[in-house]
Amino acid sequence: MARYHQMGTIPQKRHSVFRKEDQTLYREQVMGTKGFSGIQSILYHQHPPTQFFKSSLFGHCSIEFEEPSVLRPRHFYTDRVNKKLHDAVMGREYILGNEDLFIGVVNPTESMEYFYRNSNGDELLFVHRGTGKIESIFGTLHYQPGDYLVIPIGTIYRIEPTTEDSKFLVIETNSWITTPKRYRNEFGQLLEHSPFCERDIHGPEKLVTHTEQGEYEVRTKSGEYLHSHFYEHHPLDVVGWDGFLYPWKLNIADFEPITGRIHQPPPVHQTFEGHNFVVCSFVPRLYDYHPEAIPAPFYHSNIDSDEVLYYVEGNFMSRKGIQAESLTLHPAGIPHGPHPGKVEESIGKKETFELAVMIDTFRPLKVVQTEQQLEDGGYQYSWLEKR
Repeated sequence: MARYHQMGTIPQKRHSVFRKEDQTLYREQVMGTKGFSGIQSILYHQHPPTQFFKSSLFGHCSIEFEEPSVLRPRHFYTDRVNKKLHDAVMGREYILGNEDLFIGVVNPTESMEYFYRNSNGDELLFVHRGTGKIESIFGTLHYQPGDYLVIPIGTIYRIEPTTEDSKFLVIETNSWITTPKRYRNEFGQLLEHSPFCERDIHGPEKLVTHTEQGEYEVRTKSGEYLHSHFYEHHPLDVVGWDGFLYPWKLNIADFEPITGRIHQPPPVHQTFEGHNFVVCSFVPRLYDYHPEAIPAPFYHSNIDSDEVLYYVEGNFMSRKGIQAESLTLHPAGIPHGPHPGKVEESIGKKETFELAVMIDTFRPLKVVQTEQQLEDGGYQYSWLEKR
């Protein structure tokens, strides 16, 4: 999603003199992707962003995956994740991952007492429950249930929940997250057949410039390690910025489903894409309107992709034994589809009220070693007809 935005005070020309009232210079920072050939923004700080006075290795944050096992459908009850007090970063529980991304959940119960920066790639947070705000170097962005929050690589931020009962689906990437290419023209504008448009996308609402002095920690994720950098000034000291790189949100309720006379394939639900993965939104919609249409999806083989579904609410019409907060993995190589009886049950139905997020990856996903405790061990055999 490349769209120009400007907040706060900036000079007329980039890379030019820009002084404070005391005639000292504001410090310009060019923050961009893909070297200098991707999208970027230019920020103006009260202090040099390089001015930390202490650094330390916070810890190792690599993820241990289980040993290879039999190829099978899998189902995880994420509502069983430990709900002890923690924040939106350190409390993340990773369930699946590969070389391109990690997928997990978090139940943030308290504000972050530090700031965070992921230097590995973009993050996508889906707000299942709860309200709050993200404070970042680009400004403040409030969130509510149903919001997709896109946080670009390198953004310094912290999350402050305003409700005790909160839950996010977390996607951490090693690349970028953007809107589907087929929905954009050569200038980057979303086309008329896109299921959402620029009016549905919202950037930071207000830029708050902090001038406080003290001791402020920024935790930076780089590779498989987490580092701490300490500053004597507040890290959110930006007085103005402009460009195409900044956090933004899109609510799943603003995704307008594409329907047809017969069943539409999963790509019509696509909402985001990244390197070797896509994210789709299944939302309340009218079913297919051919007089002999079968609304339930056909059996299909993910020959070159793994399919993950996170169930938000409603009755998912092709599945049994699934509940809100369930997460399923259907791996490449074997077919999957509706549970017994669901095809016949769908015939004649006019609409669905299901809400779910789907992630398709184009490299195999692995299961985090500790997450077997959340697994429904009988899920792989749930397609057997009752004898």
